[in-house]
Amino acid sequence: MNTAELQKIISFIRARLSQGDRVVEVVALNPDYGVGLHAGEQVEVAGKAHIHRPMRVWLDLADRLRLRLRTPQLVDGQPHLIALRFEPLDESARWRDHSPADPREKYGAKTRYQRISKLEDPDLLIDLDEALERLNLPREPRILDLGVNRGDSLAMILGLRPAWAKTLRFVGVDHSASALDLARARWAELGDRADFIEADLGALERLELGRFDLVLSIGTLHSPGVDHQVVLRHVVKNLLAPGAGVILGVPNCTHIDGEQLFGARTKNFTQPELSLLIKSVAHYKRYLQQHRRKVYVTGKYYVLVTGAAELEGERGG
Repeated sequence: MNTAELQKIISFIRARLSQGDRVVEVVALNPDYGVGLHAGEQVEVAGKAHIHRPMRVWLDLADRLRLRLRTPQLVDGQPHLIALRFEPLDESARWRDHSPADPREKYGAKTRYQRISKLEDPDLLIDLDEALERLNLPREPRILDLGVNRGDSLAMILGLRPAWAKTLRFVGVDHSASALDLARARWAELGDRADFIEADLGALERLELGRFDLVLSIGTLHSPGVDHQVVLRHVVKNLLAPGAGVILGVPNCTHIDGEQLFGARTKNFTQPELSLLIKSVAHYKRYLQQHRRKVYVTGKYYVLVTGAAELEGERGG
């Protein structure tokens, strides 16, 4: 397989899986022997030609075929070769398939959702850091998180901006009472500078929250029962202080059997279907631009739409 075309390798893996194999092994050139080369370029080792493929190729292949890639092992006596072991994910091990009857507790403290940590997503951490940099927030920001759950977004923010731990004022809104209990216990050290409110996002108008330097919502506005357009209009018109910014995170991933896979899955589609994501992102971008925001779209597993207030004189005449 270390000289086979990638399409043939894909066909081989699929064929073995369709025959019921629980593990499919592929022997490939050790990527360290082709550092600096592009995928598909040839490397000669011990007088034999091999096809170089960076490790990223194998990781992406596992992702798209919904497989787990075990840690590669060197082939005995042939350090230029590695054994790649692919195995199917347990499709029944989805956190969504074990949700409680109460829809308000779909992401609650006793659900499998609590096993997923946004703090372990390097793409999200890096993108959020850059988004905060673009917004140029004040030293004592007032921040609103819509869909706060147990407070992962606050953990990311304080990890990226540790100086804010002594100055930030934070409000989190969520409809899961049990998740909010986790958040309150987790962030008790912030005292009255952190307030966690149980409410549906459709009830924001009744909460009298005031105005904020940053409103963010990561992975929530797309949820069933949330009218994301109504929520966004209320945020922009009623919750933003002068010069405030917005960060909206649209999920582009699914979690199965401990793995985070690229692309949201849609019923009757075996591969990621991106039309709903693109539609949401386009709407957020257009609406924020219409309300004098410079908009940036970044991300991978979570697509961040960042709306930064335009400075005076930035709009051309």
